[in-house]
Amino acid sequence: MLFSPSITRLVEVFRRLPGIGPKTALRLTFFVLTMKNEEVQEMARALVEAKKRVRYCTRCRNLTEDELCPVCRDERRDKALLCVVQEPRDMMVIEKTGQFKGRYFILHGALSPVEGIGPDELMIPQLLQLIKDKKIEEVVIATNPNVEGDATAYYIAGAAKPLGVRVTRIGFGLPVGGDLEYADELTMTRALESRREM
Repeated sequence: MLFSPSITRLVEVFRRLPGIGPKTALRLTFFVLTMKNEEVQEMARALVEAKKRVRYCTRCRNLTEDELCPVCRDERRDKALLCVVQEPRDMMVIEKTGQFKGRYFILHGALSPVEGIGPDELMIPQLLQLIKDKKIEEVVIATNPNVEGDATAYYIAGAAKPLGVRVTRIGFGLPVGGDLEYADELTMTRALESRREM
């Protein structure tokens, strides 16, 4: 065995994180082992506290420590305009542009029958109920421009249109197969401005 069991376990823990391969996991492990004890304890406390306190906003499913996230609590937001995104980080990218003044619904994924992710797992029935209850006039779909994101967008559009709501999809200055989280503010602004009817 090249490393002690404790080091091997820590490497395995880091490898569970998305985008972390064996080399990066090993580098992170060595970095953590060079940190002061107080820094490691602070990191551990921050992880445990965040896991304990952070939950989904009851309206949009953003991550928050309160019942409603700051966006949902903001009374200046256009309540008739709803943007549907896949992940909380996608919402943050849109928010950075300063161009969108409505509210959000976060799916926490995309439709993927192969992985067993259907409408119920993404809470699409709750999204449709929100559209009805809150008198939404326009749903802006901002899912990723890939197979799963497109399938999700078309499914939501098909289910929302009979409710008498306008459904648009953001235009993309993004590469097909890319993720929103990597878009810069200018690209995201142009995408919002060029959204189209679905």
